[in-house]
Amino acid sequence: MAKIDLNGELQQIYGMNVRRAQVLEKELGVRTPMDLLQHYPYKYLDRSRFVSVGELDNELAHVQLKGKFSAPKLRQNGKRQWLVADFTDETGSVEVVWFKALDWIQRMIRTDVEYVLFGKPGRFGSKLNFTHPDTTLLEDYQARGASLEAVYNTSETMKKAGLHSKAVARLIENVLREMPGLPETLGAELLERMRLPGRAEAVRELHLPSTGQALGQATFRLKFEELFYIQLSLLRQMGARKARSRGLVFEKVGQKFNTFYNDFLPFPLTGAQKRVLKEIRRDLGSGRHCNRLLQGDVGSGKTLVALMLMLLALDNGFQACLMAPTEILATQHRDSLRGLLGEMPVRVELLTGSTKAKERARMLEDLASGQLDIVVGTHALLEDRVVFQNLGLVVVDEQHRFGVAQRARMWAKNEETPPHVVVMTATPIPRTLAMTLYGDLEISVIDELPPGRKPIATAHLYDSQRLRVFKLMREEIGKGRQVYVVYPLINESEHEDFQSYKDLNDGYESITRAFPPPQYAVSVVHGQMKPEEKEKAMRLFAEGKTQIMVATTVIEVGVNVPNASVMVIESADRFGLSQLHQLRGRVGRGAERSFCVLMTDHKLSADARKRLGVMCETNDGFRIAEEDLKLRGPGDIEGTQQSGLPMSLKIADLSRDGQILEEARRQAGALLEADPKLEHPDNQVYVRQIERQRAGRQRWEAIS
Repeated sequence: MAKIDLNGELQQIYGMNVRRAQVLEKELGVRTPMDLLQHYPYKYLDRSRFVSVGELDNELAHVQLKGKFSAPKLRQNGKRQWLVADFTDETGSVEVVWFKALDWIQRMIRTDVEYVLFGKPGRFGSKLNFTHPDTTLLEDYQARGASLEAVYNTSETMKKAGLHSKAVARLIENVLREMPGLPETLGAELLERMRLPGRAEAVRELHLPSTGQALGQATFRLKFEELFYIQLSLLRQMGARKARSRGLVFEKVGQKFNTFYNDFLPFPLTGAQKRVLKEIRRDLGSGRHCNRLLQGDVGSGKTLVALMLMLLALDNGFQACLMAPTEILATQHRDSLRGLLGEMPVRVELLTGSTKAKERARMLEDLASGQLDIVVGTHALLEDRVVFQNLGLVVVDEQHRFGVAQRARMWAKNEETPPHVVVMTATPIPRTLAMTLYGDLEISVIDELPPGRKPIATAHLYDSQRLRVFKLMREEIGKGRQVYVVYPLINESEHEDFQSYKDLNDGYESITRAFPPPQYAVSVVHGQMKPEEKEKAMRLFAEGKTQIMVATTVIEVGVNVPNASVMVIESADRFGLSQLHQLRGRVGRGAERSFCVLMTDHKLSADARKRLGVMCETNDGFRIAEEDLKLRGPGDIEGTQQSGLPMSLKIADLSRDGQILEEARRQAGALLEADPKLEHPDNQVYVRQIERQRAGRQRWEAIS
């Protein structure tokens, strides 16, 4: 028999047909036999233990029995037909029922041989029974020898095409039987040092485990391989960038930095801010290019650190820019920087899509001539006509909202030597995720809040307790404070999945009834408003002219109002943990005690209750991020589609496999330390696998 081509068509596989191949491609993205081998089981059934008929109970989960069938008998009620047979061992008999494929069952069931029956016992009236159990000839069961049976994820469409879990398992067995072998993807020295099974053995064990121990070793090996290649790619990128990219040298701490530090700091720097400044200053003065991720929870003082870094650039004769994803956020940053700088002779301007033509022309001229020190902007900064005289530092805020290609264009703004790059995020990222997403960046973390910040008191209340919420809102407004009320939807949804969720339009009406004018003033902000309308509503709230802002999550990154002390989140079960944490971070920005109220219906899923419980227990963004990763999994990790990294994890799980990831990074680092360019003959296996994984992808090694 000709061996199967693992990279060829699916229809080579015995048991495959055109319909099944089409369904596998549509439902799972499986196009080749190799793809099918990488559709890994999601669980295993233990087929090692047998129970007797006498031990059966309908409370038991799936069980396995050994015995013989009586001849199946046809029963009928009107048009409905079914088959019934007794399954007997030395302790008694149990009834087995079939409702489908009756002719086939009657032909196939033999009464003279022993079978292994596997299924969930049920009860009909006073009798125990099995409905459509899995049946295998004892002889075939013993020949197979495996005690663990793989179970595969399938969809309804797959089942309609006959691709239930067992059918998928049979197709995979056919591939394993007919394949010529699998090319090894890890070097012999690494396999020996880590005592890992070979790739072919690991794949076979994962689908057809011989023992629990062998399955464990195979699973570890395949998870390690996935994570190893991600880390190897990232570390190679980092090494290549460091080797080839000279960095601008910020040699001195000059007058602007010192004046600001001595006379304009709004509060003493926290230990974390000092540590991060020291780390990044070391980069900026090293002669190597700085490419760093600055992580910090909402309110941790990232903008202050960014400004001090920009002042370092100015002191060394360079310009700086800060890029934000929205006009609202860019405007806020411009205002924050100007507020922090006070009377210092540092010119900060804003460039967005809304900047008037005359003002834009003047600004572009001043940027090109070096008269403009710091420019804050949106995607408008990426335009070719935006030319700097001497750009030294680019700060990118909420960097996951910018594509890699867009960030690459900022690099090209300084032709001879690219500007240093600091990317900021207010979304705390668990270590395992940060090592995977940003493993080619140095990472700095501000994990301390400035003094005077009080934890935000968070409570979960039900819709029936709304009067308590209105009472809190009135009390806080009476003290001169302000309130956010956030909704997941703008209009009532016709989609049945969302019909129980509160919507902004209905909410606005109930808020204005409970808080009528002229005593109270309410702003409304949502994503369907024109930018100038949004801007006006946010400005009214920021200036204290409205006391309540009714909004959707458009305010997740938006106005900074230290006077706001209450955040009410309606249908809070609709939001993920990190989004709830971001919304909560809109309050608690002043010295006053602040409150976050999570409102829901009584009917909640177990997951939603857990999310809301975590929010009430802690204000620590990093702990929340870890919990979010455990609950949700990494999902479609933001930013990776354009990264050129082998990020499609088929077996590893970043929420559970942190230790394997750490080991993978250690081993990848050791390999590159010994052979940075992977030139040694023994290391060509890694070069080949990297090229296979990255074939056809755009390369973005040089960009953060």
